[in-house]
Amino acid sequence: MTAIIGFLTRGGAIIGAVLLAVALLKQLIVAVGVLVAIIKLAIIAIFVALMVMIVFMIYRDHKKRKSET
Repeated sequence: MTAIIGFLTRGGAIIGAVLLAVALLKQLIVAVGVLVAIIKLAIIAIFVALMVMIVFMIYRDHKKRKSET
């Protein structure tokens, strides 16, 4: 009887450790996914800001050349 209880205790500890590892890996995957999404949004924001700056500089140069003539 004690052998069965001892086996169940060790087996329960192993199952608990595996379940804990799976839960932690799920949390890690979610955290990495959120981090990647934030990086993607930052890249998009930088790209849009760069495009706005280029358009603004073209407009300003065009306006300057028009006023010179």
